[in-house]
Amino acid sequence: MKKLLITGASGFLGWHLCQKAQQSWEVYGTYFNHKITIPNVDLLKIDLTNFLDIKTCINQLKPDGIIHLAAASKPNYCQIYPQESAKINIEASVNIANLCSDLEIPCIFTSTDLVFDGLNAPYKETDPVSPISYYGEQKVKAEQQMLAIYPKTVVCRMPLMFGLASPTSASFIDFFINTLKEGKELSLFIDEFRTPVSSSTAADGLLLALQKASGNILHLGGKERISRYQFGLLMAQVLGLPSHLITPCQQQDVPMAAPRSPDTSLDSSKAFSLGYNPLSLKEQLNHLNYCPLV
Repeated sequence: MKKLLITGASGFLGWHLCQKAQQSWEVYGTYFNHKITIPNVDLLKIDLTNFLDIKTCINQLKPDGIIHLAAASKPNYCQIYPQESAKINIEASVNIANLCSDLEIPCIFTSTDLVFDGLNAPYKETDPVSPISYYGEQKVKAEQQMLAIYPKTVVCRMPLMFGLASPTSASFIDFFINTLKEGKELSLFIDEFRTPVSSSTAADGLLLALQKASGNILHLGGKERISRYQFGLLMAQVLGLPSHLITPCQQQDVPMAAPRSPDTSLDSSKAFSLGYNPLSLKEQLNHLNYCPLV
């Protein structure tokens, strides 16, 4: 089997991707702060911001492909700590692009729908970027620099993702579920729209991109545009949780460090044409095998 190196294996998406990838790859994963064990996956502690560390790792491993997930992915953290977050979001990404270019290794880089300001959705890959947060700006810089260094890089812009928590990383729906199980009110935005997918669906998209895409920007959003409020109601219905506790609110009602785009829905037609085929949100939620409230 060919070797696949996944950076950020201890993260939410990384953990789920490792489960999927091992079906057809010999999988290696990197972590730094959060040590993790994943059956059938070799985990390596690597400082991705240290060029010599990652160079040694790649030269010794000789992977047949790299999926670079590792990131500081919380917009509020990036807004408060822009220099610290830039080290992993930009510098580490540039390191990996340089090494992949030198060795001609297929490289997938995960970016975000937050590279857009949310005023002209749905967004295609050819639409101009317009980030309004430091996180979005950092991902734009990483995209542009990686493609300049190694044009064969495939930039996959990811939507909002949900799923079961990994051993070291929670999903945003964990807070939703726990709040409703505790009988507390859950306020969700009616004025923020995304095209979410499950972590399992996202993993399928990334592996498809590794197989079929080259030197492209690819959007891996779902097929349904939905607000967080609408998503919460659907989640409650599917998972057997009390939907009457979900109340609408607006972005302006919740002060946050990072500005929020109102609608970063992705047009993922290009990925659909390659064979990316997300199920309906209802079906994806059903596949979580969550034990409902009793």
